[in-house]
Amino acid sequence: METKKTALICGVSGQDGGYLAQLLLSKGYTVWGTSRDIQGTEFANLRLLGILERVKLLSMVPDDFRSVFMAIKISEPDEVYFLAGQSSVGLSFEQPAETIQSVVIGTLNMLEACRMVDKEIRFYHAGSSECFGDTQGHPANEKTPFIPRSPYAVAKASAFWLVNNYREAYSLFSCTGILFNHESPLRPARFVTQKIISAAKRIKDGSKEVLYLGRMDIARDWGWAPEYVEAMWLMLQRDRPDDFVIATGKSYLLEDFVRLAFASVDLDWREYVRQSDKFFRPTDLLVSSADPSKAKLELGWQAQFDMPKVVEKMMQAV
Repeated sequence: METKKTALICGVSGQDGGYLAQLLLSKGYTVWGTSRDIQGTEFANLRLLGILERVKLLSMVPDDFRSVFMAIKISEPDEVYFLAGQSSVGLSFEQPAETIQSVVIGTLNMLEACRMVDKEIRFYHAGSSECFGDTQGHPANEKTPFIPRSPYAVAKASAFWLVNNYREAYSLFSCTGILFNHESPLRPARFVTQKIISAAKRIKDGSKEVLYLGRMDIARDWGWAPEYVEAMWLMLQRDRPDDFVIATGKSYLLEDFVRLAFASVDLDWREYVRQSDKFFRPTDLLVSSADPSKAKLELGWQAQFDMPKVVEKMMQAV
């Protein structure tokens, strides 16, 4: 009989943390989750998913090694999923030091703690497609060079190489999921996709507002977040650790996302949306395109929902 596994999800209060906790609980895992301050965190996503009472919660500050080490010692996990850290590309230009510290030092502390405890732990690191920079429309795969163009991307690229180093130097089962954009109703309002969805719903309900956005000629590969957490889990079930690009393989313009969101409530987006320099970034990627064929071949994972279906599902959410 297989022994029941224990997982530690760092950043359990976020979108991916919530869906991952839900998935692991459905598989019979004991799930621990961390946040910087569990007394001051509402865990609205866990409550919305109906699993708050089933997750064991710990306070943990990723850039404080003692805090990280104690979380590992207390939870005694078989698998660690590091999803914590500042997660907004736009905000990273305003808070570069916080972004670097939380992502890079946080990853380093987690790796070092996993290495030091007297137990074999499998470690997943949440990477990002932002590391690739602008590939000029060429689909990025696991061999595509990193050319980061934001403090967030620099931080994620640095963390990626730390994970690789610990895998090589200490034979730690550590891997990175290089995830392209993935959305859901659990996305915070600061993310442009949720901003668009919420505005379209309010305007349909009678709001007289105008939605201001930055560049709409950018192209992204948008997927459905609940599918992507399954890929995270699959990476830690393999015989050997490796890194994988996780994406739908289809890129769309942000303008298409906006058009579909407003069309789903019978509105013409051009009457309600304006472009504003206020939301332009110092640098931005024009096209983000992915080749997830390795994940399909080696993990047996393939996205079922592309951008139009993602918009539809987000608009249907209450």
